[in-house]
Amino acid sequence: MPALTPTLVQIHHASDVLVVGGGLAGIVTALEALRAGQRVTLVDRDTPERLGGLALWAFGGMALVGTPLQARMKIPDTPEVALRDWLRFGELDPADAHAVQWARHYVEHSRARVYDWLIGQGVRFMPAVNWVERGRHGDGNSLPRYHVVWGTARALTRRLITLMREADTGGHLTVLHRHRVTALDHQGGRVCGASGVDEATGREVRLSAPVVVLAMGGINGSHEQVRAHWPRQRPLPAAMLNGAHPYADGRLHHHAASALGAQITHAGEMWNYAAGFPHPFPQFEGHGLSAIPCKSALWLDHRGVRIGPEPLVTGFDTHWLCQRVAAQPKPWTWHLLNWRIAAREFAISGAEHNPRIRDRQFPAFLKETLLGNHRLVRQMQRECRDFLVDDTLAGLAARMNALTASHDVDPAVLQATADAFDANFANGRQLHNDDQIRRILHARQWGPDRLRTCAPAPLQRRGAGPYIAIRMQLITRKSLGGLQTDLDSRVLDAHGQPIAGLYGVGEAAGFGGGGANGKRSLEGTFLPGCILTARAAARSFAGAR
Repeated sequence: MPALTPTLVQIHHASDVLVVGGGLAGIVTALEALRAGQRVTLVDRDTPERLGGLALWAFGGMALVGTPLQARMKIPDTPEVALRDWLRFGELDPADAHAVQWARHYVEHSRARVYDWLIGQGVRFMPAVNWVERGRHGDGNSLPRYHVVWGTARALTRRLITLMREADTGGHLTVLHRHRVTALDHQGGRVCGASGVDEATGREVRLSAPVVVLAMGGINGSHEQVRAHWPRQRPLPAAMLNGAHPYADGRLHHHAASALGAQITHAGEMWNYAAGFPHPFPQFEGHGLSAIPCKSALWLDHRGVRIGPEPLVTGFDTHWLCQRVAAQPKPWTWHLLNWRIAAREFAISGAEHNPRIRDRQFPAFLKETLLGNHRLVRQMQRECRDFLVDDTLAGLAARMNALTASHDVDPAVLQATADAFDANFANGRQLHNDDQIRRILHARQWGPDRLRTCAPAPLQRRGAGPYIAIRMQLITRKSLGGLQTDLDSRVLDAHGQPIAGLYGVGEAAGFGGGGANGKRSLEGTFLPGCILTARAAARSFAGAR
């Protein structure tokens, strides 16, 4: 008798709300829905310990407006000032009504619905407000707004996961790990659930719910998607690192949601970083780390020549930096610095390489801030092949060429680059004429930046060595575009009408409206954008129940 072929049984789950994606936006949506008494199914592609998505690994910076921390530091911020900065820096089109509405919603409600709400959930912030993305011409953040979660976004995410579990008082929460949604179900003019697969077993899964919330992130984890949507008028580098996640591949945007008429806007707008390098212990192909570039480092092209005429300096316009780096002849640039600069200024974005903040070790954090983070510099020297150290510039040039298997860097050219910069100090500190030095001096006027930025000095200053060169590449990060949504986070069709039962939150919705940040972010708008869009969705469908 022939053997019977086993049939994969379809598993069925029914709930009031189906949340697709277990990142910060999905977790906040589930938490608020549970607190409203609704049954929730949360579907996530990753493993249980990775619930939380990229937020679990993020640094935890948030652009917030009118907070008590700002008042304590005498920062006179208001929603009106913040909106002016946002619209100007992001270059938002006034006709893009949904994006502009979400920008206004953000600045008006980030204090109450993010800062105050998180404080009420037991989340704390570091006592200083930082000043990022000032704009090359003062057209970015006109005031410091960057608040850092004490414990990084990892502590924030784990706290909200705990609260989500605690809100499940009656068995109303089902979390499905290693599950992938493949299609949205639609019946009687509205969404009624989704179909998917258990990737661990291959079994088909039917997920029925009158409300479906798309919280699956953006498209920047797929280089294919990034390249397909890269604006034609902007330079595209030959190679990039991945700072997102391979699961953020745009499939649900372009297939499942689009099939129901959902509109995807600003797909070519992205928040990438100009200074990435390969993760020493990658978790997926092309996995990169995003450095927080040292303001005092000289940013060089592949030959060891300083990029100019306007020098590249971090902290002013990341969008512009990415375009300058992408336009270089080769897909990498160099940061040239010394140990003195690295110990004071070098940092890597994210929870992984900020253990003093992540693990809430305030005395150790204060010590490293005041005396220099030699621990991190030594760690990168030991672990990262793109982080080169040598006692001489000639020796450093040889290491740079060995890494790239080339003769691109002429030792004499590298020496001349350093000499030209150091010449600014030959006649005293008062007679320099270099835009990078001017920007550093401006940054140091703000106390928190002064602690993390070296006083300008010659690169070849005695006792400041050894020399360091870091090979940097453009690294993808976040999507600024996404599903177009209204202020209730309802996904809209081509006529601007809500698709019944379908919501989009977080990065999947371009952090609100399909592109609330425009072309540039004021930085730190992403975690709060996840929270604001998720809470708006929950208010909408809980109130309509």
